[in-house]
Amino acid sequence: MRLSLRRLRDPRAVAVGRPLSSRLASVASVASVASVASVASLAASAAAFAAVVAAGGCSPNAVCKLAGPINDPSNYTLRRSIMSFGLGQFCQQMTAHNAPLKLTPDANVVGRFFPQHCTQQTLQNGDLWVQFDGIGYAWTALSKKVTFTSAATIQYNQDFKCAEDNAIYAYFDTRSVSAPDFRVGQIEQPVANLMQNWITPFADTFGQQMVSGQLGQGFTVIQETNGSVDFSIGHLPVGTHPSHPYDVHGADRVTYENLRTEVHTGERDFIGPITVEGSGRAIFVKMHLEGVQAADVFVVPKAEGDASLQLYTQYGAVGALAYPPRFADVVQAGVEYQRAVPVAAGMYYVVLDNTSAAGQAAPPPPLFGVGDTAAVVNYVIQLGDAP
Repeated sequence: MRLSLRRLRDPRAVAVGRPLSSRLASVASVASVASVASVASLAASAAAFAAVVAAGGCSPNAVCKLAGPINDPSNYTLRRSIMSFGLGQFCQQMTAHNAPLKLTPDANVVGRFFPQHCTQQTLQNGDLWVQFDGIGYAWTALSKKVTFTSAATIQYNQDFKCAEDNAIYAYFDTRSVSAPDFRVGQIEQPVANLMQNWITPFADTFGQQMVSGQLGQGFTVIQETNGSVDFSIGHLPVGTHPSHPYDVHGADRVTYENLRTEVHTGERDFIGPITVEGSGRAIFVKMHLEGVQAADVFVVPKAEGDASLQLYTQYGAVGALAYPPRFADVVQAGVEYQRAVPVAAGMYYVVLDNTSAAGQAAPPPPLFGVGDTAAVVNYVIQLGDAP
């Protein structure tokens, strides 16, 4: 039914005795960050679209009441026309969100990407053309924390379909990807950091190739009828969902993120920024901690969080937060943590801290100065009316 509307040894290397295979492992470790960075690029795009949809006046899911007709292949042009009304804010929303980094769709979060600049345009054929760049951090066993910059230009063939429950499945299939740019910044591991001049050119080149492959998968955004959104790499079939640690379907609150993250010894994770609109609202935090006895959780305004994030990405070793946190608490292992944090309208970060540089909790000291203990946290962050 159609609806009408229009190896070898390298004498320059600092670690002279190390075989190339070991050094290549370091390259691969750093380059693996490029893989998650490319996924981050997709996730950032998804977050941007989800925010655009959520910002709409009336429920965008209302169009799904015409699910039969609207899903018909002949109505591709109509669906694109409907999507175009919100896509004008794509870049604005993209630079106001983070993208969680994971090596595989079902793996734990190991870092984040924060888009900083974005340009967009609609091409003559209706495709969405997006060019963006940003900064990020990720963690690998050989490198510890790695910071990076990444940029990409992507042309999306966008479309959407409606599920039986009126959820919207928005598809951004990749039509083309230009040569991406991936550059390693700081490497926390001392040995890897000493070898950075040798590693970085290889990692950058390998990383660019990985980014191209990952970006080619596109992404899917799911908009639930209550305003919550979900995201998956690739083209997710209508009616299916990615796996999450908490089942929050049908809740009155709007879910910001529902994931599992690992925060290693001496590291932090910056979740956000989270936009809160209106008065009488609260950020609801639910967490379950494994791996360590306790970890700190902070809620900080965006400006203060940005300053702490800048320090975190500019230096290898972690230091104190740029400002004392407005809200600070401790999550204990094995105890379900739940808090409602009343906040004024604005933007905020929820920060997980597994360091001895801030907060009350501190990671266990490494045995003989060697070792790492990750705080593994299931979390769901939601927005709703303050109690």
